[in-house]
Amino acid sequence: MKPFNGLIFLLLTVTACGKSDKPGPRIVNIINFIRNVEPRDEKITEDVLYQTVVEQLKQLHEYKLRGTFLLQYDALINPKYQTLLKPEMAQGMEIGAWWEITQPHVEACGIKWRGRFPWDWHADVGFATGYTPEEREKLVDVYMAKFKDVFGRYPASVGSWFIDAHTLGYLYDKYHIVASCNCKDQIGTDGYTLWGGYWNQAYYPSRRNAYMPAQTAEGQIPVPIFRMLGSDPIYQYEAGLGGSSQHVVSLEPVYKGGGGNRQWVEWFFDNMFNNTCLAFNYVQAGQENSFTWDAMKDGLSIQIPLLDSLFRKGAIRVETLEESGRWFRQNFPLTPATAVTVLTDNQDNNNKSVWFNSRFYRVNMVWESDGFRIRDIHLFDERLKSDYLERAGTSTQCVFETLPVLDGCKWSTSNQKAGLRLTDATGKQLRTSAPEVSELFENVLKVSFTTEEGHSFELIFNEKTFEVRCTSNSKNSPWYLTFTVADGVSLPFTDVQSGMIYAKYKGFDYSFRLTDGSLELFTDTYYRIAPASGAKISVDCGIR
Repeated sequence: MKPFNGLIFLLLTVTACGKSDKPGPRIVNIINFIRNVEPRDEKITEDVLYQTVVEQLKQLHEYKLRGTFLLQYDALINPKYQTLLKPEMAQGMEIGAWWEITQPHVEACGIKWRGRFPWDWHADVGFATGYTPEEREKLVDVYMAKFKDVFGRYPASVGSWFIDAHTLGYLYDKYHIVASCNCKDQIGTDGYTLWGGYWNQAYYPSRRNAYMPAQTAEGQIPVPIFRMLGSDPIYQYEAGLGGSSQHVVSLEPVYKGGGGNRQWVEWFFDNMFNNTCLAFNYVQAGQENSFTWDAMKDGLSIQIPLLDSLFRKGAIRVETLEESGRWFRQNFPLTPATAVTVLTDNQDNNNKSVWFNSRFYRVNMVWESDGFRIRDIHLFDERLKSDYLERAGTSTQCVFETLPVLDGCKWSTSNQKAGLRLTDATGKQLRTSAPEVSELFENVLKVSFTTEEGHSFELIFNEKTFEVRCTSNSKNSPWYLTFTVADGVSLPFTDVQSGMIYAKYKGFDYSFRLTDGSLELFTDTYYRIAPASGAKISVDCGIR
């Protein structure tokens, strides 16, 4: 068989959703992290940064809400922040660590600083990935000793845009942290690519790769990582489609197309707090002080009162990152399955999106003007080592990825969107109704809809498998899952044998199995899956 350049599918669809009958908790962390300097703009002085934190605290006090403040080392050693935050810790605010690396931190470890400024955002100097494993342990020990000297205890939470597995494992093994947080999925933003991960929510990372969810208790760091920033579940995925970086569509209050816009915020909160989510749903609010109070105050003045109102009604939990981490660990020995369901469209295009995550894979489905499309499937494998596990990264940029089966962003152009579509025998896409999404059982999501031809479909997502099935008689109207990608895309698939689909990505071999249905190959970028007995396609994503 020729190289499997394209395929795949596993059908995945999930039940698009409605209001949940037994909703899991809706958890909100208000996380603000603190830098002592901002070299990118001379108008942002140390005093401007400090006053931003003062105003953030003042606003939380006004609404009697507790939040989490994470300190870079340069802010940790500043007496002004020590004086400001010590009383806050005593009154219920959480004070933790923000793991961007700065000049005073490095020099306190006896290491030579290689940055352009006292804080440098380039990945090879501003993050732990730019240091050897031995240097990373020194950075941890020096920070923890100073934090305990200032606050009388070690921090329970350590966050960053990304933290390598060696650092995170050391933080847990020696200092027993209970929670972490990292950046949303993105391509190229600020030079950081985190792509294909457990979408939103929280997961236990692999000891080999902190971006990769682990499948076993033995292979995981038992510290849940919560995904930050509140991505737009419909539009962030394809923001900047066809380019090398993405623009931001998120809850961050400085963005007028997202968290700084009342209509967007109300829409986002409604979908995140009211729709089907399985185990729980998660939102991170807040902003780093580098953006300054003038830039963020309007957005926070929209978000915080809304969160306060929902909290007082008992609709959401507003708690510290440490509290969320302890709750997660008490309830989930392994990463649970979760979902994000968005059935309304803030941009009035009538688009809808459903995300499903488990510790084995993730999938995303969208309903657009031209119909239903599975646009993303990534597999998780705790055996895959991060590039940074055992050696320092030397690039100013950084890349964390998982294993692609379908990548509707990277394998698309603005004119040719990759995906797995429901089609008839001629290849024509079937038009579908709006989905209904529900929790079928614990860790099981169901998405159902009908076609214009009158057939009913269900997509069932389990932790390891998913299936697409037609629940009405379709013998006289055959259907397929048809896979297409943009011209010229290089795909990871290498072979198909007895229902097993083999792939290799960045030197790592992986596979999944088509347990019901048959694969029909046409061209390098066009395949389709025929259902077994005309009724069902099933995919096993749990092969390890």
